[in-house]
Amino acid sequence: MNNPIYPGITLHNHYRIVRELGHGGFGRTYLAEDAHRFNEPCVLKEFAPQVQGSYALQKSEELFEREAGVLYKLQHNQIPRFREMFRVSIIDRGYLFLVQDYVPGQTYRFLLDARKRQGLRFIEAEINQLLIQILPVLEYIHSLGVIHRDISPDNLILRLSDGMPVLIDFGGVKEVAATVESLFAETNNTPAPATRIGKLGYAPIEQMQMGIVYPHSDLYALAATVLVLLTGKEPHQLLDSQTLNWNWRAECSLSPNMSLVLDKMLAHQPNQRYSSAREVLLALSGNPPLQPQPSQPAYFVPTQQPPELSPIPVPAPVPKLPGTPVRGSAIANQQKMPAWQMFLFVVAVLSSMGGVGWFAGNYVLNLQSKVQKIPVTPGPKQQQEDALRDRFSQLKIDDRFYNGYVNLVDETFYAKYPELGGRLLKEGDEDRQWREKWQKIGDELLDKLENLSSDARARLGSYGTADRDRTKTEVNKLNLSSRALYDLADAKFFYWFPQQPRDRNILDLPIGQIWQAITADALTALQAGATVERVEFDRRAASKTLTGNLKPGEGKAYIARFAQNQILSVNLQAPPKSTLLSIYSPGNTNKAKALLEDAEGLSWSRTLDDAGFYEFVVVSQSSQPIAYELNLETK
Repeated sequence: MNNPIYPGITLHNHYRIVRELGHGGFGRTYLAEDAHRFNEPCVLKEFAPQVQGSYALQKSEELFEREAGVLYKLQHNQIPRFREMFRVSIIDRGYLFLVQDYVPGQTYRFLLDARKRQGLRFIEAEINQLLIQILPVLEYIHSLGVIHRDISPDNLILRLSDGMPVLIDFGGVKEVAATVESLFAETNNTPAPATRIGKLGYAPIEQMQMGIVYPHSDLYALAATVLVLLTGKEPHQLLDSQTLNWNWRAECSLSPNMSLVLDKMLAHQPNQRYSSAREVLLALSGNPPLQPQPSQPAYFVPTQQPPELSPIPVPAPVPKLPGTPVRGSAIANQQKMPAWQMFLFVVAVLSSMGGVGWFAGNYVLNLQSKVQKIPVTPGPKQQQEDALRDRFSQLKIDDRFYNGYVNLVDETFYAKYPELGGRLLKEGDEDRQWREKWQKIGDELLDKLENLSSDARARLGSYGTADRDRTKTEVNKLNLSSRALYDLADAKFFYWFPQQPRDRNILDLPIGQIWQAITADALTALQAGATVERVEFDRRAASKTLTGNLKPGEGKAYIARFAQNQILSVNLQAPPKSTLLSIYSPGNTNKAKALLEDAEGLSWSRTLDDAGFYEFVVVSQSSQPIAYELNLETK
């Protein structure tokens, strides 16, 4: 069933969907514009646990409302404000949404990936500043009895306006969905799935195994997050699965005090960790508490009112790093500025800051102009974004792929020009040439996508596991395996993107959407008989010679039936290093396997251990058209 929520639709009479930001097991997240707030951007989180039946749905709504009430009470400058919850009915189906403020900026995951492409990581001074800025936020939510449960680089955003870290995606809503799914499973006498809120490696073992959380559970996840930022390695690459000790010292060098703080935050035994964010801040300042605080009970239900807080000693701010925004504490704490001052402030900030994916800054600028009804002549960024949107429309590419497209162009741009250091592009003449280079890379990518079929382009941004399963079923009907299909798709993919490593897992990345679109077209070509040929040996003949021509990025598959214990010899004549040859067994008697895979060698011979259809796939890896000759001989 197609998702009835699409860009342009208006929900609840005033939330216009702009695009999908992401989706997971418990629903989708959308960027929307609020018509009741001068088209101010906001985020809509759909709550859709995988349950059926009126009881489970009613229970899920009750628990969700309770959790939404908890989140609504959180009032902090570094937490997106929760606005409201609403229900809508679309095509006889009910939807439940939570609305919160939109935070312009990039996640720390995005920032880390951008640095890794340049061979860089975060440094200790930046991590010290991050801890100083985010620990008071944890102190605040813990004082309300709220545990985040899901801290990671994906759930921290570096805010564009003031360079402050913002904490997003509290795990409470996910826990509600998991709880409901567990209840539903129990009512059907089926084993209830384990409630595991938090990311493996980031959350402590007691949270993942028993679902019990404390304030120090968040501190553990925060320490794991900063080690990932410092090393560029994921937790499973740093954590010894046997001893549960973190082995990070070979990856980065830290000051003795920072090392001790992180070790204590990551202690395997909960009673050996810091019990509060306040303790961590004191330790960072070099003034640990004189006596340990008593153990805290596990947190399940938030308290109604926060306890009175005493001032927290905070270390002196670290010197401003090149390219690192200064903390805007004065802005965060002052009274709300008049609208005209806010407009001028936004203009000033955005004139000195572009964006990784630099269209975002201009979007906010235009938003402020709408609030004041001030006519603004579109700047270079807006003009190029409009042109890009027009080409998306001409190519009939769904808006769901727009964000992934921008991220993909960013990745290519900053990898090609590492001298920029991932810095933000500016609006004026200073960065005009860089913006043109960015646009050229974007145009070149769209030129490639123009070679896809219109059907394949239209589905960019929505390909998933179901599509891969369908293609496997369809290609099997042709007596071909999915491996042969993927060989043909890879030929075009790596011709278009030769810089992509062949061993990289791309399925969940924007570029993976392009690979799946190429695969869809490769399947269509096979079904039409354009890239597959069934080989029939002439009567009494023991050999067959097949010839063909391939353009760059093209390939062809051959199918031939052989008996068990036949000796098969294969010889491929082609220009040196211009082709790759793969041979796959049928799997009728023995397990199917690759007898030869992506081989540049031209000769192969073996006694066949199975009977059935064997597959021979020849693909070009040349930048020029080639001719080849494939000889099959049996004994």
